[in-house]
Amino acid sequence: MRFGMFVPQGWRLDLVGIEPARQWSTMREFAQRADTGEAWESLWVYDHFHTVPLPTDESMHEAWSLMSALAASTDRVRLGQMCTAMSYRNPMYLAKVAATVDVISGGRVEMGIGGGWYEHEWRAYGYGFPSAGVRLGRLDEGVQIFKQAWTTGRATLDGKYYQVDDAIARPLPLQENGIPIWIAGGGEKVTLRIAAQYADYTNFVGDAAGFAHKSDVLRQRCSDVGRDFSSIVRSANYNVTIGANETEIASRLAALTARLEPLVGDRKAAEQIDALRESEAFGTPEQIVEKLSAVRDLGLGYAICYFPEAAYDASGIELFEREVIPALR
Repeated sequence: MRFGMFVPQGWRLDLVGIEPARQWSTMREFAQRADTGEAWESLWVYDHFHTVPLPTDESMHEAWSLMSALAASTDRVRLGQMCTAMSYRNPMYLAKVAATVDVISGGRVEMGIGGGWYEHEWRAYGYGFPSAGVRLGRLDEGVQIFKQAWTTGRATLDGKYYQVDDAIARPLPLQENGIPIWIAGGGEKVTLRIAAQYADYTNFVGDAAGFAHKSDVLRQRCSDVGRDFSSIVRSANYNVTIGANETEIASRLAALTARLEPLVGDRKAAEQIDALRESEAFGTPEQIVEKLSAVRDLGLGYAICYFPEAAYDASGIELFEREVIPALR
């Protein structure tokens, strides 16, 4: 089992109280700490423009700008987004951006890609909010463009949603066969079919029952398109609240509640805390190992972890590194 970790970039109100002039240095230092150790294989950012659980005026840093900066600030860890929304950028342009970042990083980029879902930011930024069918149709065609661009240096597609005509994509990514593609989402009719056709990795729900079901659907979609199911690494995201005991866990939740309530109100803050309690990565190290082991035994190959307090306090990350990762790796 492999492990990645999200960078605190503001989306989940995880840079509150840090002056904007210090936010990049906070993110950079966080990334460099992970880069110098061996626990984490990858670092991840979110591709969003507005904060959650509600849009606020707090900072939310743009994903691909951070990808480039992180590429130049680290040496070892792989770098991804979970996940880029296809419709936010022309796919040929995005293929060019990703290839450039791959060169800057020395060949360490992962392409997390999905259809997109956050309606508020779509409409606010002038993208409208097309149907799921349109968003997933763009995802399908965009990934086809990526594949061509990163392997041949050119792309041509006369699609329903995108048209490119012998577009030149140089430099190529440094990685042989192009940048690995992570198809994010668990839509059973379309998203998992796209994943079966094109994905090196998938990313869907991480609870044992949900993970088992989505895995079964993916297996069938692979059979439908003649793909080896075992060739796709299955991943999931986990919100981590860890403590050596109940007192430490309660302290973490109290600190998060105090940060969220002034910005989103008591009800939304409580919903966030309740969601953390439901995570497979909530509890003591022993409890988390037990829950994640059950999903690992179902085929989970990669866990991407989010620590709400990461910009302020590394003790939970250190505990996870010492007692959870070695037990599951």
